[in-house]
Amino acid sequence: MRGRHRFTILTAAATVLLMSWGAFVTSIDAGLAVPDWPTSFDSYDPFNPWPDWWTITPVLAEHGHRLLGALVGLLTLILASWTIYADDRRWMKVLSVAVLMTVMVQGVLGGLRVVWVSLDLAVVHACVAQIFFASLICLAIFTSPSWVSGTNERSSAVPGRVRALTVVTALAVFVQIIFGALLRHPGTGIDLLFAGVHIFWAFVVVALILASAQLIRSDEHGRHLGRARNAAVSLLAIQFMLGMTAFFVLLDEQGMVRPSNLQVIVNTSHMVVGALLMGATVAQATYALGWKAREVPRFTESAELQPMSIG
Repeated sequence: MRGRHRFTILTAAATVLLMSWGAFVTSIDAGLAVPDWPTSFDSYDPFNPWPDWWTITPVLAEHGHRLLGALVGLLTLILASWTIYADDRRWMKVLSVAVLMTVMVQGVLGGLRVVWVSLDLAVVHACVAQIFFASLICLAIFTSPSWVSGTNERSSAVPGRVRALTVVTALAVFVQIIFGALLRHPGTGIDLLFAGVHIFWAFVVVALILASAQLIRSDEHGRHLGRARNAAVSLLAIQFMLGMTAFFVLLDEQGMVRPSNLQVIVNTSHMVVGALLMGATVAQATYALGWKAREVPRFTESAELQPMSIG
């Protein structure tokens, strides 16, 4: 189980790298640099589809994204097979298959986005990536030693309002990601309607995360839930600053043919931190829903040697 837990974390880390690369592709508008799929420049050779393709930045971005996607797909296939073979929990087998199906659908969406030259599919592709990453976060939690050791313990110590608030917060973050994808992808530009909705909803997310943090107490509700809360608050601060910076940079550079390096870096970072923030809120909700706050009591040696009294 410990080995599978570490492999899940590896897969999640590779997914963060893949999403970062995808954000870079979007930032430089290189989504159609390789115009065909499943081939690349009519070649099935994944490593050399075009002479010196790695020297052309848009092609390197797009084809490199495809190679990383294939790697993440392979890691997910291994993870799902490993879970089906080694995990006794039936629901974990089902979940691992669902995660595998998600990454397969994600690959097809990315390909069809190119074939159909569809900006709508580009938005869907970006949102499904977040769902896939959040699912990997859940798999990592469910295979962690702390969760497995208390897997039959339901958390009666976490109040219902805390559970509900953490779930609503995670959903609100995902809605914000959808608004961001609509605003970010080429063709939507910096439409003031989308920008206004995105900024308004950002304050809703801020309020929900801070409200969750106010209600969660690590000493009462478990240290793992407390760690997820701390991660969410820290990432929120970083994300809010990146979001405001990205907005003002876009306003300043609106109408430019090519985005500046600053715009590329800020936009890419904003997307990646947003994914990490969603992962933190999903972890927060997962621990709130299913984790027993108190540690399993450990008996002392003297207590174990005491005979049981009857009557």
